[in-house]
Amino acid sequence: MRTVILAAGEGTRMRPLTASYPKPMLPVGDRPLVAHTAGAAVDAGASELVFVVGYEADAVREYFGSEFEGVPVKYAVQEQQRGTADAVRAAREHLGESPFVVLNGDDLYDADSLSALYAAAPAVGAVEVEDPRPYGVFDVEDGVVTAITEKPDDPPSNLVNIGAYAFPASALDHLDAVEESERGEYELTDALAAVVEETAVEAVDFDFWTGVGRPWELLEANEWFLDSVERDVRGDVHPDAALRGAVVVEDGATIDAGVVVEGPALIRSGASVGPNAYVRAKTVLGEGVHVGHGVEIKNSVLMAGATVGHLSYVGDSVLGRDVNFGAGTVVANLRHDDGNVRVQVKGDSVDTGRRKFGVVVGDGAKTGIDTSLNAGVKLGADARTGPGETVTRDVDGDAE
Repeated sequence: MRTVILAAGEGTRMRPLTASYPKPMLPVGDRPLVAHTAGAAVDAGASELVFVVGYEADAVREYFGSEFEGVPVKYAVQEQQRGTADAVRAAREHLGESPFVVLNGDDLYDADSLSALYAAAPAVGAVEVEDPRPYGVFDVEDGVVTAITEKPDDPPSNLVNIGAYAFPASALDHLDAVEESERGEYELTDALAAVVEETAVEAVDFDFWTGVGRPWELLEANEWFLDSVERDVRGDVHPDAALRGAVVVEDGATIDAGVVVEGPALIRSGASVGPNAYVRAKTVLGEGVHVGHGVEIKNSVLMAGATVGHLSYVGDSVLGRDVNFGAGTVVANLRHDDGNVRVQVKGDSVDTGRRKFGVVVGDGAKTGIDTSLNAGVKLGADARTGPGETVTRDVDGDAE
């Protein structure tokens, strides 16, 4: 079944990590976020992948090319990001007159549940949550969707829409009738509502799903990935280093003397660690990352080319590509009042739901020596801090 993967958005809630890079291409473990989605789709039975691209589209094209895991790949361009129905309209020329699947390129789904969705078409993916009010909520009778209500004050159920759809071909006929919503977008759920009125649409319960829209959710996605890794050491490890548990060291990575790495952890090709560094559990060090003498990294993601050279601490944080932390840079990851850390997202202070969360640092940012970064702070792409600076508020970068 042809599968449309929506990967065109700017990912503004993920800023500064998406200042010049598309959100679906941010790393989750050893591959981009959207590659997990595509891989699950292939495992579930996708016969062709159609990526809807827009913002920084070349990064998606360069990674996937014309074939992915033996399945043909095509691309559709959404010139303006005007909602999910508009995105599927952009892909219409590739869909023919057959049933098709639509998936969000920034969501993670388990392959078994996705297989059930493909087999049950027409169908939608659903999960049960404690508080469904922030979601689209399904009204279901005997496993069949009878209605969907967006963000209701009085939800009809706890089953929420996860953005996984197995549509009949007739759904394409309803796309042109979708009207602009109050938030100025064309919503795919309006087309779904029309399909529900004319045919039985099964609600498929998913065992696992998570949306990755904000920086701490990217951290959570990497934690999810690391939960499944097994020990695999292929790089160059000094005899005086200690690797404990499920540690992956890819070919071309180097672990120097005095280093301790606690699993689960992933150290990618070209990365170098040490001497005398401490890499704690749930950490991903991307390609070409350097972690130097006296550095401690805990439960963090360092993207390709990032450097934390010496005498620094990074905890529960996400560092973008080519970030450089000066000596003695220290990240705070815990509030003194023990409350959840909050982060500014599009001008609003948002609860991360995490008692421990550090910083989010955009591509190319640099800190001066002895910089202190407060919990929940964001440094924009190409931002700079001065020597000895204490940063308690977000710092915009040149690329913001």
